[in-house]
Amino acid sequence: MESMNDPSGDRTACGIRCGPGTTAEALNRECFCIGVDRQALHAEVEAVLRANGLPASLADSHPHLFSSLPVFVSHRHLEQVAGVVAALEEATASAAYRSAVLEWAPEIARFDPGSPGGLLGLDFHIGSEGPRLIEVNTNPGGVLLNAIMARAQTCCLPELPLSPAGMEGVEDAVLETLLTEWRLQRGDAPPGFVAIVDESPAEQYLHPEFLLFRELFHRHGYRAEVCSPGQLIHTDGGLWLGAHRVDLIYNRLTDFALQQPAHAAIRTAYLARETALSPHPRAHALYADKRNLALLGDREFLHAAGVDGDAIDILVDTIPETLLLTPDNREAMWTDRRRWFFKPAAGFGSKAGYRGDKLTRRVWEEIGEGTYVAQRIVVPSERQLGSGAGPLKLDIRCYSYAGRVLLFAARMYQGQTTNFRTPGGGFAPVLTSGDALACVV
Repeated sequence: MESMNDPSGDRTACGIRCGPGTTAEALNRECFCIGVDRQALHAEVEAVLRANGLPASLADSHPHLFSSLPVFVSHRHLEQVAGVVAALEEATASAAYRSAVLEWAPEIARFDPGSPGGLLGLDFHIGSEGPRLIEVNTNPGGVLLNAIMARAQTCCLPELPLSPAGMEGVEDAVLETLLTEWRLQRGDAPPGFVAIVDESPAEQYLHPEFLLFRELFHRHGYRAEVCSPGQLIHTDGGLWLGAHRVDLIYNRLTDFALQQPAHAAIRTAYLARETALSPHPRAHALYADKRNLALLGDREFLHAAGVDGDAIDILVDTIPETLLLTPDNREAMWTDRRRWFFKPAAGFGSKAGYRGDKLTRRVWEEIGEGTYVAQRIVVPSERQLGSGAGPLKLDIRCYSYAGRVLLFAARMYQGQTTNFRTPGGGFAPVLTSGDALACVV
């Protein structure tokens, strides 16, 4: 097993005597006796890469994809996160909410294909006051990688739950979300061919996960391939990849409204109901547009929209104050910028997002030319690495579908964003064993 205190050295024990009553904060600060067997983790992913004729050394190509340490979160906080998932589903189902967000959404979002839209990734910072929802994503990466990471978990307690769905059930649950999307959009007959689509997929950092999705489909008897949108052709009343008619697209594109010319074939087939698409533009408009958080955290709006009072309390308490950046409030926001994080409404992966205290006037003027929201800064919690290394920031990602939590994972990083470039950082498993966590030394 790899060292928990020093990834290149021998295993060391905790800096504290862990036991019943030990808090998650204390364990994140001083516990190094539980970790991730990254050799086993790499071996499982690399087996898929080799089967596809690709270089198989994740340690070389993705050295900071996985952390060697887990993140501890109290059971109470995970229950609160699950409550946010349910409250979000209730609020986004409101007719008044949908009418409001579709007003600023692209026209294609008004087309309803009949399904929720696929897996969601809700990102949280957890501080002394509990979880705070930072953003919602409709094509969240990492779910299959994190499911494998859970199996590579090594610890000194034999029974620490790693996910509400259970380690062995996550992959099947993810597959079922896509098949549910298919059935709701196209009916009960099984899909004949699935395309996993992204721009230049082999060049994407999470390309190994695309191959894991393909392997998952193959393992369950479905034909599937990874491709770029340019390889898809719309002809003969359908979307085609070579000789294969594409029935279902697992969509990893970040052109959420399918506006780019290269995505015209997908757009045409989707609007003609010739191909099921997940996630789809309507899902992004309802869940992931950053402007939506201004409404989801607004008690008065939610009450007028007829959302249940308990759901309102959960959302208002959990969503940091979020405001649309407008010409009317720009100068006031510049003056008060140090307390805000500025994000593009249709942003992803923290691209073009800025902490106010890091902003220059030049960047501020560029922001003014786009559509941005300002979100009150919530300081992330931290995980110590040991061996004198500084702490890493962390966030918690909750993967969910239709109000059900599938998996929790953490991401550890330095700087402003989760960029998978931090030594010791990357995806990390989330461990909990009750309101107070425990490990035995």
